[in-house]
Amino acid sequence: MELEKEIHQKTFKNEYQKLSINLVYTHNWARDRINSLFRDHDVTPQQYNVLRILRGNYPNPYTTSDIRDRMLDKMSDASRIVDRLVQKGYAERNKCEKDARLVDVLITEIGMKLLDDMETQVAGTEQVFRNLSLKEAASLNKLLDKVRKG
Repeated sequence: MELEKEIHQKTFKNEYQKLSINLVYTHNWARDRINSLFRDHDVTPQQYNVLRILRGNYPNPYTTSDIRDRMLDKMSDASRIVDRLVQKGYAERNKCEKDARLVDVLITEIGMKLLDDMETQVAGTEQVFRNLSLKEAASLNKLLDKVRKG
C-alpha cells in the first residue's frame, strides 16, 4: 500500500519529506514483523546483534568499545547489553590482558547455540523484502549507501 494511504496523509511538502517519512515508516513496519522472533527467544534485536558481533570474532574477544563500533544501533548502550547477555549466560566478561581499564567480552557456547537455533528463523525475516527482486534490492542498497555518504 502507498504511504499516503498507510498514514492517511494526502500530500507532502516535497519528495524529500516523503522519503524521510517513508524510511521511518518502513523501518518500523519491518521491525514490527521481525521483533516477534526475538521475543520468542527472549533477546532484543540489539542483544542479537552483539552476539553476532562476538561470534564473528570468536574465539577472540572484543572490548565493549569494539562492540559499540560495530553495532547497527549506535544509540544502544553496549555495556548494558553485555551485562544482560552475561546474566543470561550468552557471553562472559574477563579482564583485558593488554589494558586493565578494558574488559574483554566473549560469546559462550550457550550464546553460540542460541544463534544456531535462531539462524533459520532469522533468515526467514528477509521475507519482509519479498516484493523486491534481487536487482531491486541491490539498487536500494546502493541508494541507501549513497544517502549515508551525504
